[in-house]
Amino acid sequence: MTYSPDIAFNSAAEIRAMQDKKLQETLAYLNEHSPFYRELFSQAKFNVKGIKSVDDLVGIPVTVKEDLQQRNDEFLCVPRSEIVEYSSTSGTLGSPVTIALTENDLQRLTYNEYCSFLSAETRPDDIIQLMLTLDRQFMAGMAYYAGLRKLGAGIIRVGPGVPSLQWETIQRLKPTAIVAVPSFILKLVQYAQEHKIDINACSVKKAICIGENIRDTDFSLNTLGKRITDAWHIQLFSTYASTEMQTAFTECVEGCGGHLQPELLIVELLDEMNRPVKPGEPGEVTITTLGVEGMPLLRYKTGDICVYDEKPCSCGRNTLRLSPVVGRKKQMIKFKGTTLYPPSLFDLLNEMDEVKDYVAEVYSNDIGMDEVKLHLLPVNDSEECDRKIRSNLQARLRVSPHIHYVSKEEMHKMQFPETGRKAVRFIDRRN
Repeated sequence: MTYSPDIAFNSAAEIRAMQDKKLQETLAYLNEHSPFYRELFSQAKFNVKGIKSVDDLVGIPVTVKEDLQQRNDEFLCVPRSEIVEYSSTSGTLGSPVTIALTENDLQRLTYNEYCSFLSAETRPDDIIQLMLTLDRQFMAGMAYYAGLRKLGAGIIRVGPGVPSLQWETIQRLKPTAIVAVPSFILKLVQYAQEHKIDINACSVKKAICIGENIRDTDFSLNTLGKRITDAWHIQLFSTYASTEMQTAFTECVEGCGGHLQPELLIVELLDEMNRPVKPGEPGEVTITTLGVEGMPLLRYKTGDICVYDEKPCSCGRNTLRLSPVVGRKKQMIKFKGTTLYPPSLFDLLNEMDEVKDYVAEVYSNDIGMDEVKLHLLPVNDSEECDRKIRSNLQARLRVSPHIHYVSKEEMHKMQFPETGRKAVRFIDRRN
């Protein structure tokens, strides 16, 4: 299957016609090769030949995370002898899911990240320092590496963590860009300030941000994004992706949302009744993969709540753009009558000068209601620091979560469990 990054610059009508054709091909492929979807079509008495366009998708039942967790192998559409790579989700919500990829799927994944780097104005003469893991079945690390190889850019594989090593490498090899988690970029800023490194004199001019929000839903920089750019005058590019979709939404230079790659994915944003929401309204990101051989997905609900904009972008692309993740559907917290999503709580904590680091924990009390405990690493142990933290939380949240102060070592153990590959900032212990 051949692809072209220029597709995103076609007219909306041309993009839709292309997606309609690819959707019909995907449905025929699933009906022939997928045990799970063959059964779903049969039970729903559903004729795939009746689907002619993306607009007809509303008549197809949705697929959810639990389906993948409980019937993972039934989504496989090829013999295991054709699988060349096994990736897995991080298990943020429930047990991890394995995603099996064929050689063609790997090529598709490479193309996906190649387009993402083009969107972020990355060029063959750039040198990119990867501050993320390339092991532990982590699809994103492999995708970034492969996409940069296709682009022809220089690659420095340093891995996650260790600010001292990251800075030593930056000073020695002079990368022009980094790929990193935003909260870790802030740690790089803090390390540079503590060790008298002139960060704005270094070679790095931009950062591809993964795993955490740097913008609000109006696309302005949030507190974390502002704290980075106030100190380090680099351009930030936001991304959104999941292992299941095998595709990424990456910002262009306009910074107005992650662009859909329409040749790789159909995306719907749905309400609680699985009805499409309007532009600007929050909805659950629901995806249909295009061109996937190993484990294609049809109307798969990711659990991520976003808003979208479908107006043409100033960059010339005519594709739907997604906002940062408002929250995870299953991570919504109902605390003392207040509805909270972890990203908004993280944004508040990032604003507080008295808090150096944090982990939020939610659990059920003895009557089944949500309780919130914040594990905080304060700047110092003074009563004044404690007073400011508690009063700020009360003023901003209008409710008072439980607070547990921890040491730097305790915080590191909570954020980086032995089996994990991402920094943990939210722990859900609800029944």
